[in-house]
Amino acid sequence: MMEDLNHTLFYLLNATPASPQWLIHFATWAAKDLIVVAPLLVVALWLWGPRRHVGQQRVMVMKTALALIFSVALSWTLGQLFPHDRPFVEGVGYNFLHHAPDYSYPSDHGTVIFTFALAFLCWHRLWSGVLMGAVALLVAWSRVYLGVHWPLDMLGGLLVGMVACLAAQMCWHHAGAFIAQMALRAYRICFALPIRKGWVRD
Repeated sequence: MMEDLNHTLFYLLNATPASPQWLIHFATWAAKDLIVVAPLLVVALWLWGPRRHVGQQRVMVMKTALALIFSVALSWTLGQLFPHDRPFVEGVGYNFLHHAPDYSYPSDHGTVIFTFALAFLCWHRLWSGVLMGAVALLVAWSRVYLGVHWPLDMLGGLLVGMVACLAAQMCWHHAGAFIAQMALRAYRICFALPIRKGWVRD
């Protein structure tokens, strides 16, 4: 039942040789490069911002880092427990993006970008969460469109991201003060010169 749904959705989304070249190029960019936006935004939130908001921003960054640790670990575990071949390995549809023939479920890209999107939604602002959610959907679409993932791989990444954000929130509730203290201490040691110069926030 689920495999039938997976195949049906894949055929609806997957590009073909008749697809516009500009759309394939756009999808390739989205599949490979768009995900970089998320970590760059998180780094910027840590380093800069209004002084009255930077503390809250850094809490968000630390929670996001925790969520990513949980999501990557859970994604790897699920991949070992429920291995699933990629569409091009099974000879299904068309492939327009070179990729190693490793297991596809859940999608690593989907897991990471959905974790970022959910982190922004839960711990930053509604508008930024919605914006990052749109980015996540675009990345998810592009990797199915180009034939390197199944739609349910992306759903798996979303679910893993949800569980990881919940786990990060629970972890922060119990150990957040200690984590923040250690992270800020390490930051102030490593970035002592830029902080002193005023290039980044203390």
